[in-house]
Amino acid sequence: MSKKLQGNGLFESSRLMLPEHREAYNSHMTHNDPRPKPILDEQEWQQIGDVLMESLKEHAEVTLTLYDPYEDKQASGFVTVVNTFRQEIKLRFGDDWDWIKFKDIIAASV
Repeated sequence: MSKKLQGNGLFESSRLMLPEHREAYNSHMTHNDPRPKPILDEQEWQQIGDVLMESLKEHAEVTLTLYDPYEDKQASGFVTVVNTFRQEIKLRFGDDWDWIKFKDIIAASV
């Protein structure tokens, strides 16, 4: 029997991995354990609110960090509408826009 097939030799001899397999493996490993949503205190909510209002009033570009159970997402653009009843903002980026829920925002910066 060949040394390559003994023990863990078969896998040890083939260390190369296709990029799409590496991506799938990393995605699988990341999605196994969802992270809990961070709890923001009153001061953090105030800071986020100030940044959103500055973007709305001054037409300043804002970068939002959005909660995702597996990895945080980034969204950049201009706040055009703040809907307090539905608890969401309308973020415009280029010619597109998206509604973002307040509960999904975990950080904001100008």
